Amino acid sequence: MKVTGPSNYHTRVLIRKLWKTKIKIWRAVSKILQKPRRNLAEINLMRLNKLTQKGDIVVIPAKVLGIGNMDHEITAGVFKISKLAYAKMKKANCNIMSLEELLEKYPFGSGIKIIK
Repeated sequence: MKVTGPSNYHTRVLIRKLWKTKIKIWRAVSKILQKPRRNLAEINLMRLNKLTQKGDIVVIPAKVLGIGNMDHEITAGVFKISKLAYAKMKKANCNIMSLEELLEKYPFGSGIKIIK
């Protein structure tokens, strides 16, 4: 049986970039993203709201769905996000960025939580 990974070029480049940092948190995110797409998690806003507190910095190597609401501000680096979830998070004044932007802003990963 052949082991498969992501076929999207940009995802593969992101995985390599995260792995080359040699920082534990970014390597863990890289391993999560190496899984097949059918095994990637989906996170609802309701669950994200329960797992975070105001001012948290989180990395979400999954797709964020718009079920539920956010009632506090967070800084989130997301792999994928639905339009409804994006609108609801912006309404709650959350700072949403891609994983690449989060990596550039916090290269050592200090104070960041992985939500999966």
